[in-house]
Amino acid sequence: MVENGHHHHNHHPPAVVAAPPMIHAPLGAARGPAYPPAEQLTSLNYCIHSNPSWPQTVLLGFQHYIVMLGSVVMIATRLVPRMGGNHEDKARVIQTVLFMSGLNTLLQTLIGNRLPTVMGPSFAYILSVLAIINDFADEDFSSEHQRFEHTIRAIQGALIISSFVNIIIGFSRAWGDFTKFFSPVVIVAYVCVVGLGLFGRGFPELGNCVEIGLPMLIFLVVFQQYLKQLHHRAHSVLERFALLFCIAFVWAFAAILTVAGAYNNVGAQTKLSCRTDRSYLIESAPWVKISYPFQWGTPIFRASHVFGMMGAALVSTVESTGTFFAASRFAGATPPPAHVISRSIGFQGIGQLFDGMFGSIVGNTASVENVGLLGLTHVGSRRVVQVSAAFMLFFSIFGKFGAFFASIPLPIFAAIYCVLYGLVAAVGVTFIQFTNNNSMRNIYILGSSLFLGISISQYFVMNTDYARSGEGPVRSNGGWFNDILNTIFSSPPTVAMMVGTLLDNTLDAHDAHDDRGVPWWKPFQHRKGDGRNEEFYSFPLRINEYMPRRYL
Repeated sequence: MVENGHHHHNHHPPAVVAAPPMIHAPLGAARGPAYPPAEQLTSLNYCIHSNPSWPQTVLLGFQHYIVMLGSVVMIATRLVPRMGGNHEDKARVIQTVLFMSGLNTLLQTLIGNRLPTVMGPSFAYILSVLAIINDFADEDFSSEHQRFEHTIRAIQGALIISSFVNIIIGFSRAWGDFTKFFSPVVIVAYVCVVGLGLFGRGFPELGNCVEIGLPMLIFLVVFQQYLKQLHHRAHSVLERFALLFCIAFVWAFAAILTVAGAYNNVGAQTKLSCRTDRSYLIESAPWVKISYPFQWGTPIFRASHVFGMMGAALVSTVESTGTFFAASRFAGATPPPAHVISRSIGFQGIGQLFDGMFGSIVGNTASVENVGLLGLTHVGSRRVVQVSAAFMLFFSIFGKFGAFFASIPLPIFAAIYCVLYGLVAAVGVTFIQFTNNNSMRNIYILGSSLFLGISISQYFVMNTDYARSGEGPVRSNGGWFNDILNTIFSSPPTVAMMVGTLLDNTLDAHDAHDDRGVPWWKPFQHRKGDGRNEEFYSFPLRINEYMPRRYL
């Protein structure tokens, strides 16, 4: 033993001093702060019931109108020519879809979900509409216009009957009761795939005209995220309105290229995507036209068409519900309770009934891109979305003005979607903070739901003949049965929701009660489970006195 310069005259052994107990700090605690779960996002400037000034509200509402216009034009451009319609028919269809989107948006924001969600046309109905178009492909008509009117009347009949699917599962509260099986683990994958599942409308569409789409994407990121840091006065302006500036700039650039002859010697698809004069909407749209019920004629009812459309109605229900959860997060509200989801789906069914009566070519659903816009602008105000509905109604009536904005090249919209869909996917990730992130069970469920939600639906999309018959991988002798299954499994959010709900409620669900985040989630699923539910989702004025609480 080595002494430290001291000689001890006694030979007693040295006293043994107990070592202080080791304190194991959480991993990474010494390297930075840990952020506790937070029910509201930071940096939200306006939540669901706070409002910007009226000039800003009007501009933000107009911005929401421009963003939702992309889906309207995409659907009409894809379907109307297949139906035999000309440019005038396409302009009238766009006016009708805009009119119904405005009505449905007001219906939802006033007495439906009460969230700042724009209700626009749903892509889930495309397969069912293609099946109807294919049914009349071999029939003889005196003109292509007659084929168009006959087809759209058949679509009207299918929309009217299938709307009762949403009305029944909504107002019977069956759908709301089903959502009580959700937990934050399910919601993470569900909402993520609501955004990620739309990747086909992002860069693949942008790539149809890179010289317009790519500058739009770059400018939007630079203006909205970087240039706003240069001066404090520019911060709020660019954060909220950079999207409008970028659209105006790139649209003008596209017009210059068109006039200069840059697209005179290119293929037909490139002309359609890049030129600003290829929509022919301004020339074809009437100055003033008000949509009215049965404007195309008496609806045609066929059982085979109705069953196929019922599958699309179910898919639109699932996609809207996931979008509502994302909207509640961006609006600074609590997750919508079960009774609110039920009544919103019921009113969505009523909206689809109106869609069929007025002659829209597809049903309605919550617009994912407009929910992403809430996150982009940090403004989740309900009033802003209600003002956007007023713009939809105005431009649906005054067709020439609406057609002017509808002539924006689609790659510009696709560039916007690259950002907005990503924001919706990312806000889904934020729900994971209310679960046990380190649970291997949760990781397994999340991974399976995310991957299968995208992979299974992609298989169905890749094996569906969109160009001709609209037939998908399921090809039995029952055409209506094929349409239902092909539509359901072509929807990424629907597949992710089914996989996640099944696994989460069957894999050690009771033992993993806390790991799943159920203690945090459960109060929000009941009308009086959280005091803020009434604050965010109660009816305006005294409407609640006249609404039957049993159903709403």
